[in-house]
Order: sequence, then C-alpha cells, then structure tokens
Amino acid sequence: MDRREMIKNLAVLPVGGSLMGMSPLMAGKRSGTAAGPLALDENIYRSLGLEPIINCRGTFTIIGGSIERPEVHQAMAAAAKNFVQYDELAFAIGERLAEITKADFGIITAGCAAAMKHATAACVTGGNPEKLLRIPDLSGFEKTEVIIPRHSRNVYDHAVRNIGVTIVEVSSPEELEQAINPKTAMIYLISGRGSATGQPLSLENIAKIARAMEIPILMDAAAENLTIPCVHFERGATMVAYSGGKAICGPQCAGLLLGRKDLMLSAWQASSPHHGPGRDNKVGKEEMLGMLAAVEAWTTRDHEKEWDTWMDWLNSIADRATKIKGVTHQINQPYDLNNRAPMLQILWDPAILHISGEEVAELFGRTAPRIAVGSRNQDGLTSITISPNQMQPGEADVVADRIYKTLSASRKPADTSMAAPGADLSGKWEVQMEFFSGESTHRWLLEQDGNWLNGTHMSDFADQDLYGTIEGNTVKMRSNFRKPGDSVTFMFTGKLNSGQLSGEVFMGEYLTASFTAKRPDGSPRRERIMVPSGPPLAT
Repeated sequence: MDRREMIKNLAVLPVGGSLMGMSPLMAGKRSGTAAGPLALDENIYRSLGLEPIINCRGTFTIIGGSIERPEVHQAMAAAAKNFVQYDELAFAIGERLAEITKADFGIITAGCAAAMKHATAACVTGGNPEKLLRIPDLSGFEKTEVIIPRHSRNVYDHAVRNIGVTIVEVSSPEELEQAINPKTAMIYLISGRGSATGQPLSLENIAKIARAMEIPILMDAAAENLTIPCVHFERGATMVAYSGGKAICGPQCAGLLLGRKDLMLSAWQASSPHHGPGRDNKVGKEEMLGMLAAVEAWTTRDHEKEWDTWMDWLNSIADRATKIKGVTHQINQPYDLNNRAPMLQILWDPAILHISGEEVAELFGRTAPRIAVGSRNQDGLTSITISPNQMQPGEADVVADRIYKTLSASRKPADTSMAAPGADLSGKWEVQMEFFSGESTHRWLLEQDGNWLNGTHMSDFADQDLYGTIEGNTVKMRSNFRKPGDSVTFMFTGKLNSGQLSGEVFMGEYLTASFTAKRPDGSPRRERIMVPSGPPLAT
C-alpha cells in the first residue's frame, strides 16, 4: 500500500468515527468512565475512560502511528536527564546520520511534514535568515515556485505550501521542462507508482531534466522502509523525508530529513529552536535522540525474523477464519517500500453471511476488544484486511477469535425495504452550518425520485454532487469537496420537522458540525419575459 492509498483509506478507517460514534465525543462523553488519576501502566488509556485499539491497519497517525522500539524509549529517557545546546546536538546527530545512512547529512524534525516544510524553506531562502523571517511573504524572493507532478498532489503537500510558494502542476516531461524557470525553488515528489521507475514522470526522468538546471528534488518517503544507501539518492533525489512514526518505529512526533549537507543546514536553520516559520515545529532533545536510536536500531533489527513473525500471525488468523464455510483468504505481498508488510484479506459472500466487510470493520472499531481493520468489496465478495506490522504479541489470537465469532454468528438477511418518504424535498434549500467556532451558509438544489435524492451541494468555495435518501422523516446525504491534494466529505444526517431539516454533519477527519436547512423565503417568481426584437435604443 503506498502513501496515496493510505490517504484514500483514511476516509474508511473504522476508528475515525462514524456519525453515531462521534456525537457522544462532541458532547464531551466517552464510551468508558475515568476511574481516578492517570494510571502509569498498561491501563493508562482506560484510566481516561478510553479503550485501547489492536492495530491491524498499519502506521496511521490517527491511531498512534507505530509502536516505538525499546531503544527509542531508552534513548529518550537518557536524553531527558541533561541539558544540551541544540545546534551542537543537531550537528552531531547529522554527522552520525551520515555515517549510518551513507547520506551526505541529516536532521531530525517534528515529523515528516515538518521535514518537507523545512526542506522547502531551505530551497527558497538558501540559508539567508533575512529571507527566512519574511516567510510566507515571498515578495522580492528569487525562488518562489515549487513544481509538483499531478500524480504527487496529496494532503501532505500543505507542508510545502505553508512556506508561501506557488505550486506549479505538471503532467508530462514536456510540461516539466516548460515549467522550470529561474523562480523554481524545488520539485516535490511522493513515492509510489506515479514516480516509480519506468513512469513518464519517474524520479529518474525528472532528475535528468532538473539536474541540468540545478533544481533540488525532495522525495516524500514517509511510510517507506529505510534503505541504506537510500535508493532515492541513487535515482536522482536531492533530499528524502521519512516519518519517525511509521516503518522506522521512532517517536511519532519525529521525522528524518536526509540530503545534501548545505540544504540540510539551511533546513535546520529553518527549524526550531530558531525563530521564524519553523518555530512552531519544535522537536525536543528527547525525540531527536530517540529518532537517532530508531535509525541505529533499523540497521540491527532482524527484518527477516519480523517478517516471519508477521506471516505466522496472518496464517493463524486465516486458518481460524477459513474454518467457516464460504470464507476464503489471500495474503497480498507488497510491491514497493511503502508500508512494506504482507496483508491478509479475508473474503466472503455478504449475501450468504448477511454482513459486509464495512459492517465488520465498524463493529470491530466500536466495541471491545477494539480492533482496527480495513475493508474492501470486489467481484461480488466483501472482505476485511489485516496488516500485521504494528500488531503486538498475543493479539493475533484475540483477532482470530473475534473474526471467527463474528463471521460464524447466525444472522437474518438485512431488511432492505425503505419507509415511504415523509415529504418531497425537491427544490432549493438554504443550509446553516454550525462548526466548532464559526458559521457558514451553504445551499442545496435537490431532485427527488421516491426515496432517492440527487442534486448539488454549494459549499463555501465549490459546488459538488449531492446524493442520498429520505425514509420517513429521516434524511441522509453525502457530498465530497475536492481540490488538488485535498478533500472534505460531508455526510448529512437529519430529521424533517415542520418543513425544516436539522441534524449533524460528519466530516471525516475534520469531525462534526451541525446544520439546519430550510427552503428560501418567498414564492417562486412568475413573470412573462419580453425579449426585444433588436438592439437597445438607449442604455
């Protein structure tokens, strides 16, 4: 699974919160009850009224990234016992990273996004602090543009845009050559299929074009395994950014930026503790040494043994699940370095077991023992997916037992009948949106065909397709706001009362809002139109 696929899957993470699951959270309530002071042991989350999660999804930030290596804990604890001058620490770490990774130099940042932000600042300022302090006002700067191939646009390129640069999209080598100009500060790529060897805008092809113009290339390899020497440098990258809280299993709030030493020093200058646009991306001495310890541990970890352990877990889960008639499985192997782990897919016919993969994922994510799994539908079958790389010893048995009990349970076919619609919602609606600390007016234009609704949702900055249902007085509708690299899902659930709709809006990772919708005041305008037979005689 590459990082782009991870981004897509964020929308279906069962523990991200359904509308029903988020409502109590927004009201300040939790599923458990806090029982006294914070427990400084394995019950630390339960002491806050929270149920911890068995992670069968991988290194998603929203559920904690990865489990830190023991060496990381030891390094962070040791680092916390003394003070140190941060520039001296950064230079010492940079030299040690160069020795370990065979890169020219490296810095530890406050996550991969911070690494991307500091790298962009380095390319824009060239290490000039007077320029650094003017960011994001780039007026008068020589370098103000960053080129991003269209296949690499993603939610994480906000970190690049935070510097104030103009993003220039390209979709072919010819467009890239035309886009490069004296204002080009950098080219940004996300690792994955679009930038893979053999693609038109592969890293190799981009490097051939950029090298002649001396344009730095930043590769976002956040979720990748660390390769030594780094394959992306061999393919032509100038800088490579990694997440600490993914495959490397370092601190969740740390990242790693490797690359050309002059750019690394400029990137460190743009980082906290130095004042300027990177001051808000503080990384502590504990995280810096914890991340260095994780990189060192990467070189001594028995990766083959880890893989064998993961396969043992997946096979044991599959063996238990496939004892149920009609349940099959397949183990999918990774095709690149992103989230490099095998993935188990457990498949069945939902018409026979009367439950879908999405429903299983939602059930597992909401009830104890909470388990985060993925779900898919393909070729008439439904499935759940299990990634083992963040599972812990003993959890495979828990997962296998829960899957078996859930899929073997007797169920009746779901009632797919729909209650008659309680009203005709066709026409225009004004929608008052209430966010956490602000309001906005949206609009709907709806068409109704029995229980089915279709139309247009006019939000603050775009118009998007809207679709859904009305059953009795209950309305559910969905739309998706999209722009390059970003999207917001709007899922409206409301009740119709006295001609007015009100309810909640689930917005995925952006949590919830409430809404009230009513038809515009006034009757439809009915007036004959007289069209002149010639040009006006006066204006």
